[in-house]
Amino acid sequence: MVLSDLNTERQNRASSDLDKLSALEIATLMNREDAKVLRAVRQALPEIAKAIDVVHNRLAKGGRLIYVGSGTSGRLGALDASECPPTFGVDPSMIQYVIAGGERALANAAEASEDSSQLGKSDMAARKPGKKDVIVGLAASGRTPYTIAALKYAAKKGAATVAVICNTGSELARVAQIAIEAEVGPEVLTGSTRLKAGTAQKLICNMLTTGAMARLGYVYGNLMVNLHLKNEKLIERGISIVQRVAKVNRTVALATLEAADMKVSIALVMLCAKVSKPEANRRLKRAQGSIRKAIEA
Repeated sequence: MVLSDLNTERQNRASSDLDKLSALEIATLMNREDAKVLRAVRQALPEIAKAIDVVHNRLAKGGRLIYVGSGTSGRLGALDASECPPTFGVDPSMIQYVIAGGERALANAAEASEDSSQLGKSDMAARKPGKKDVIVGLAASGRTPYTIAALKYAAKKGAATVAVICNTGSELARVAQIAIEAEVGPEVLTGSTRLKAGTAQKLICNMLTTGAMARLGYVYGNLMVNLHLKNEKLIERGISIVQRVAKVNRTVALATLEAADMKVSIALVMLCAKVSKPEANRRLKRAQGSIRKAIEA
């Protein structure tokens, strides 16, 4: 695939005079272009839904979701993976990331690493992907050797593979079992895929993990019931959630949380199912962490 043939690498006529525009004109132009991202992601919703189902099924069997990418794409995977433990209370090993250039590449450019197929293969091999896992390769172009090699290796080991791309007809799409192609078009700043392409990838990552976690029962309704109450804001949020779901006053909510070791999930099962803390723990274990199932048991 010739780089100049990619939509994400073409020059955007609408922004050809970018350096001549006022601040408001630049903001208006970028806002208008960003609106195209939502349309592109909307067209990919059927494939996104398929990927959510795969992630849900693999995680339900004790597997892992592993993002892999380079540059902006790799950092977006790292961002989503690192946000899942505090949002859903899951172990960090459940949602992981692999980025070309390693941890240093999160804050420093490591462009040379993305050209290495061998590095992509070896970095993925270090995670020992298997039949319970799902690997999500992120690449705006769909042509990154590092990410392609990582997905190929994971597939050979039996892992499910998903590609998140912003161009159609790419090699990454061909090697993945599910290809999510959100064609956002040329960037306002030519080739800068941290813009529309990055936004599209971020939206899709949000859908994959939030959708899978909701289906696994790590949320109750639309509430974050597995968050860790580690600061004043989160403690207040936890109290509010217990009050809202269990329909109790603040005093009862706080007292139950304290009895439940400040774990919202346990407190909710205790109050809603009217059971002791040990019984709430047993129910949650049997329900694999699903609060709704634990309460209705």
